[in-house]
Amino acid sequence: MGSFNIEKKWQFPLIMISIVFLFFLATCFNMGLVSTIHSFNSILFFLPSRLAENQSAPVFVETKISATAPAPAAPAIPRFAYLISGSKNDLEKLWRTLLALYHPLNHYIVHLDLESPLEMRLELASRIEKQPVFSEVGNVFMIPKANMVTYRGPTMIAHTLHACAILLKRTKDWDWFINLSASDYPLVTQDDLLYTFSEVDRSLNFIEHTSRLGWKLEKRAMPLIIDPGLYRTNKSDVFWVGPKRTLPTAFKLFTGSAWMVLSHSFVEYVVWGWDNLPRTLLMYYTNFISSPEGYFQTVACNEPELAKTVVNSDLHYISWDNPPKQHPHVLNINDTTKMIASNAAFARKFKHNDPVLDVIDKKLLHRENEQLFTPGGWCSGNPRCSKVGNIHRITPSPGSKRLRLLVTRLTWMAKFGQKQCI
Repeated sequence: MGSFNIEKKWQFPLIMISIVFLFFLATCFNMGLVSTIHSFNSILFFLPSRLAENQSAPVFVETKISATAPAPAAPAIPRFAYLISGSKNDLEKLWRTLLALYHPLNHYIVHLDLESPLEMRLELASRIEKQPVFSEVGNVFMIPKANMVTYRGPTMIAHTLHACAILLKRTKDWDWFINLSASDYPLVTQDDLLYTFSEVDRSLNFIEHTSRLGWKLEKRAMPLIIDPGLYRTNKSDVFWVGPKRTLPTAFKLFTGSAWMVLSHSFVEYVVWGWDNLPRTLLMYYTNFISSPEGYFQTVACNEPELAKTVVNSDLHYISWDNPPKQHPHVLNINDTTKMIASNAAFARKFKHNDPVLDVIDKKLLHRENEQLFTPGGWCSGNPRCSKVGNIHRITPSPGSKRLRLLVTRLTWMAKFGQKQCI
């Protein structure tokens, strides 16, 4: 009797399980899935598995997500847009700097100003046209109509903005603009620079700056100057006119280095000028002595959103007097150790073919004797770098470690607002 009660007790659950089983079986027939035992077992995942040995185990949601989720994308390789400027007798210096800086991913604007003889400008244009790699890639452009450029006057700002406008018109495929002179030279390879900046925020601007003008308030901010380069075809120095002006109250003045690394978005801001600040300051600095050392700094630091993007460095090694004079020391082989220890990307000023450039070529840029370009992952052909290989192949040298130390420290300081627009 007890046995009968137990059997009766289990009758109802067994009947319900049978009904559910028949329901799912009929559903499988209707969907044409009877042959897919694995699918059936997946539906009844709470039952013991009867999978064949060669069938895969059930796939759970977590497993599926981890298997199909894409791996984090590698940082995109940035591109730089260079302006390399020279003047009278600078052809060979500019050409050497261009070759040392060249990489097929980048863009290059070169310019010999109106003071340089026409023959030199034509020679530079001819070299660019006849250089096989330049012709193949098409990323080196010479400004055909030379500008008159006075270093201490606003014509240098106008020339820089001119190059920026050309770059914006020619291509949008670049991330930072770098202005250099023929007296500059790289201390790292372009692969080092591209590798280091691949993880840098593209909105950052490397602009050396300070609002502590000191003696410059009296000697630069208050005097009024005229730059003859604005209206004459022969170069002459700026001259002073009176009376002096008072210091501005509509904006705060900043000063710093004339050499900088500007983001694409910042270049668009100053060239397109959807806000009136860049135009207002351009007019103000027209009569400001050594205006290239203040215009971009003052624009960036007087726009709150831009001020957050400023990194207080020009990434150069420059040796100055204390207090600084108009021009820095000319570097030589005795400065090699200090240049390397600075971890900087560039240095200036150098004389033409100074022996220290050969040391930099050999020790830092790894250029062999008579090698045309600084070697990089893109190089192919025999002799090396005579052909363009994989332009996206980046092979950083030990110099990238030095540069990365500097850039990481500077960007972290900027991130926490240290030495930023003060």
